[in-house]
Amino acid sequence: MLDPSEIYDVDPQVAAEVDARGATVGSGPVLVHAVRGFVDAGQAGQLAAEHLTEQLGSRRLVTFDVDQLMDYRSRRPAMTFDSTTWTSYDEPELAVDLVEDEQGVPFLLLHGTEPDVQWERYVAAVRQVVERFDVPLTIGLHGIPMGLPHTRPVSVTAHGTRPELVADQPAWFGTVQVPASAQALLEYRLGQSGHDAMGFAVHVPHYLSQSPFPQAAIAALGRVERATGLQLKVGALESAAHETMRQIDEQVAGSEEVASLVHALEEQYDAFTRSIGRTNLLASTDELPTADELGAEFERFLAEQSDEG
Repeated sequence: MLDPSEIYDVDPQVAAEVDARGATVGSGPVLVHAVRGFVDAGQAGQLAAEHLTEQLGSRRLVTFDVDQLMDYRSRRPAMTFDSTTWTSYDEPELAVDLVEDEQGVPFLLLHGTEPDVQWERYVAAVRQVVERFDVPLTIGLHGIPMGLPHTRPVSVTAHGTRPELVADQPAWFGTVQVPASAQALLEYRLGQSGHDAMGFAVHVPHYLSQSPFPQAAIAALGRVERATGLQLKVGALESAAHETMRQIDEQVAGSEEVASLVHALEEQYDAFTRSIGRTNLLASTDELPTADELGAEFERFLAEQSDEG
């Protein structure tokens, strides 16, 4: 592998601030990461990252050399042509920013474009950042499409490098094989090297997966707050969430086909939650079903529906 330290630069002044804070409190900042490029239904991770930088402000700590990590022919950045000249270029970036929450507690935010190539080198570089700044926990955010209605509570799949990190989260899946992502590989490699890492995949209604869905960002950031104690001004997203819901309801009301789909998903959701004795898949209980139990119960429920048909 080529030297990972050669694909990024660190701002020495901002780094000194992170080091000083770490020396005072005895540990480094949490690292949150939400990079674009892989599945991010409802733009959950992207909206969360934009919210953090816009609402809390940020300073650039680490800048990656995107030119070494991106395949421009497979994912071409946008340029604007105006009459007779090129006027702008949507330059891709990948960076780690220093952000402070509402109480002035610092944390790191890794965001930008997911690398197309040199994943292992990139992951090794992020690990260097984690170790350089004594990061105690790394948390990834993104959205995944699910067959759930937008009229029910947003649920989340949590995963981590140690069971203790997600012990209070319900498990939705058994063993599955999915295409890899740089985010997933980062969590996996950090775990192998003894660092705590976890992630939250927000379940976004599949018919909304291509559109911004602020509710997903709210759910993701809410989980980060509970896992870390950070205060991230999540309430600032409520207005956008209400407006999005209004637009969705308007579109549903204007299409019998869409309304029928949503109604069918609502009935499936409600019947399934009744079958496992819970009116809300997020309801608190001392004995949450395991992933295998949920899967078996869901299969039984579907089989019963087929038999009745």
